[in-house]
Amino acid sequence: MGELSSLTTCVPHSPDQPLTFKQNLTPRSLHARPRAVLFCRLATGRLAAWRWGSLCGSRMGKKQKKEVEASPKDAFNSLIIESKNVQTVVLMLDSPEDEILLKACEAIYKFAEKGDENKMALLALGAVPKLAKLISHDDKQIHMYATMGFGVMATNSEVRKSMRQLDFLPSIIACLAPDDDVVVHELATLCLSSMSIDFTSKVEIYEKGGLGPLIQLLSSPDPDVQKNSIECISNLVKDYMCRVALNKMNGIFPVLNLLNSEYPVIQQLALQTLITISNDAGSRKTLFQNEGHESLLQVLDSPELSDLHADALHVLANCLEEAQNITIIRESGALEKFLLFVATSSFPEAQRHATNAITRSARNSETRNIFHQEGLEKALVILLGINNDAVKIAACEAVSVMCSSESSKETFRTEEAIVQIVPLLTSDNVEMREAAALALANLTTANSSNASAVFDAEGVEPLVKLLTEPVDGIVVNAAATITNLALQEPIRASIQNCGAMTAIVEPLKSTNTLVQSKAALLVASLACDINGRTELRNVGGLEPLVELLHSNNDEVRRNACWAVLVCGKDEPTTAELCKLGALEILQEVNQSSSHKNNFSDAAVKRLLDHNAALKYSLTGYLSFNDIITDGFYDPGWIKPGMKVLPLEELSNQEVNQHRPILLINAKRADGHQMAGLSAEEKLTETPSAASNRFPSSKAYSKDKPSSKGRSRGKKEEEKVKEEQPQSKIEEEERNKPWECPYDVLFDAYLSEITRNILPLLSIREQIVALATFVSEKMGGPIHKEKLHEFNWELHIADLKFELKSNIIPIGKIQKGVYYHRALLFKALADRIGISCSLVRGEYNRAWNEVMLVDQPTQDVIGLFIPPTKYIVDLMHQVGNLMRTDSPDAAHYESYSSCKHTTCKCCKQLSWYLDHFENK
Repeated sequence: MGELSSLTTCVPHSPDQPLTFKQNLTPRSLHARPRAVLFCRLATGRLAAWRWGSLCGSRMGKKQKKEVEASPKDAFNSLIIESKNVQTVVLMLDSPEDEILLKACEAIYKFAEKGDENKMALLALGAVPKLAKLISHDDKQIHMYATMGFGVMATNSEVRKSMRQLDFLPSIIACLAPDDDVVVHELATLCLSSMSIDFTSKVEIYEKGGLGPLIQLLSSPDPDVQKNSIECISNLVKDYMCRVALNKMNGIFPVLNLLNSEYPVIQQLALQTLITISNDAGSRKTLFQNEGHESLLQVLDSPELSDLHADALHVLANCLEEAQNITIIRESGALEKFLLFVATSSFPEAQRHATNAITRSARNSETRNIFHQEGLEKALVILLGINNDAVKIAACEAVSVMCSSESSKETFRTEEAIVQIVPLLTSDNVEMREAAALALANLTTANSSNASAVFDAEGVEPLVKLLTEPVDGIVVNAAATITNLALQEPIRASIQNCGAMTAIVEPLKSTNTLVQSKAALLVASLACDINGRTELRNVGGLEPLVELLHSNNDEVRRNACWAVLVCGKDEPTTAELCKLGALEILQEVNQSSSHKNNFSDAAVKRLLDHNAALKYSLTGYLSFNDIITDGFYDPGWIKPGMKVLPLEELSNQEVNQHRPILLINAKRADGHQMAGLSAEEKLTETPSAASNRFPSSKAYSKDKPSSKGRSRGKKEEEKVKEEQPQSKIEEEERNKPWECPYDVLFDAYLSEITRNILPLLSIREQIVALATFVSEKMGGPIHKEKLHEFNWELHIADLKFELKSNIIPIGKIQKGVYYHRALLFKALADRIGISCSLVRGEYNRAWNEVMLVDQPTQDVIGLFIPPTKYIVDLMHQVGNLMRTDSPDAAHYESYSSCKHTTCKCCKQLSWYLDHFENK
């Protein structure tokens, strides 16, 4: 950029003396040094040699000697005043005499141009408003010097503040008229250029009509006028209204013409103006209509204009945001040249601006396709290798946008862009890490080959480390990338080995909804196997995951439900999720029409699939695939939203009048195996675990035979216990960990049905035999009319009192009705492989459904016959199989279906339900 050689100012003290100016514009052709040295801001001034002859004589000709005439007697004799006090000169600005005004304006101009201190002194003395009035003076000389003084003083920021309070802009703008002197043009444009720095003045200059005259002066033969005018316009177009107005006034073409100027500073200001106006779509269109891209490419083709290349690239890049402009450039063959300039330019700032503009433009699918055809991917790969962080960041962002095209994803992989991006993940630059992670996230989306390339480039470990970054953008992009990689099982194992589950805990606790969403999605992708779920459970990741189910953000809540759905594939994780309240939260979500989603409903079902007891309590239904295992308990119907207490907490409750909890458990707590023993041997055994968790152990074992087969060690153990103080024994009992009560009778039932029912060849026979077995163990068949005589309620109450507990093992029940028998039938059927369901009805009704294939008739032999669903009668006609669509099945299922108005059994059941069972 050019240096500006200063010339000494010699301001005349009379109109006879010629004017010379402070500095000149040095043409590009006169410089032997690099152009970068020449670029600096112009101050006021003119080329002395350029104007010397024109000003001498033409504007201020020499005075002709005149004969001295005697003054009239009533006239005041002339008085020559010489003052060295600036305050006196300021006072002279109020003089009615033109000659004094001229001398005063001249002196003030000289004084003001010496420095900012003088300008401040003049401001304090009130010279600014006085000069403002003289700008529109009729005398040309006074008008000129007042404008010169005003223009010089406007270069000071404090003076400009004072000027904004004056209504002087119309007078200054009037000085831009074509018939005014070129010197006036220069100083008036200088004043406007200085004032246009401030936003409020920008608007005022535009509203006062200053933009049009400034555009006209861009074609002035005077380079200083051109410089001041383009500088003022460059400031004005930073306001949107001025940009639009410049386009409507056809001001873009004169600005483009200034690129041919021989003065570097003018060219630079013209490019700065074009950069600003090219941000407007209408201006970009006009720019190309005036073949502006040709002028810009000529600048890029000129090595001697290398200092303008950066701004020229910036303008062209802005223009590329218009798909139509890209087509024009492509048809002219200039797009390839432009991309080459972007990739090989020696100006990183220009490359950054151009790449950013390419990124904005590539968001259009049509433009993105053109870029791909012209090989933009190769240019971006080159930029990724440049030793400049800003350029690399811009290139990563461009890669991210171009990845919307599948063909571009493939090209980036073949051009080894991934190999260059992965090392950027460990950069010290925060923005670099974020941009690199974003690029990899988009590169690997729905592209397994790119995911494998990231893995091969050893990108897993740095990506996992980015999950612990404090910057949300980095965490979001890293989580998205890892989620894409985790779709491949070998890579997922590597991710887990790098500690991804531990690293994701903190993002799950984030307050940023986007981070929460991506973190939950990552959990869903990593928890696909038992190792991932176990690690997540061990590092405490389930608790923050459950908290996300409360989120008001739809995406966060949906992804959290998805993660819970995936995590609920094994029983330990399901149990932990339910303990943390996930099931209750999901039920609340499903009850809200605005919060419910497909994953929330599926998550509830998944959690219940691994907890048959919970599923039966909440839904009242166990399907053919739901298996009742040891530890199953039925606390009765639980309303949605209510928490189901674990069995240990229920065992600590005092005996109450509510419905008892039925327990299924054939597993001993001490681990003693009884699988090989017969039913009689199991009953002969007196396991301590069978009764030690009930308050009264004697009551539970009083009906069992004495144990003769105890080992010597057990006898010695009991002897030691007897010798210990009673208080110590009770304390040990209290501190003992809770154990699920062992049901020896149910275990004996299993041995019996395994020996007698399992060998039967027909499924139908097995079902009927099992129904008979269950009925016999629970009081036998009962006629509907005599159900009220079956005192099962008293029997249940006796058991609760005997066991001192609300928990009753199913094997202890000798008198049971519908729901007791149906539960026992399901528990036994599941152990010997008979598929059946368990359905809870109203009024303590429950029944079992089985699927059987009916015997084919002669007409359908050889054809596939779908199985038919039957209900098994366990109460009345034991073993009877009723089709589910039959009236008998409806009567069996529903108490309300009974049509006997005087039925004693129905009246007794109704009273019992009102006063005991349903409380």
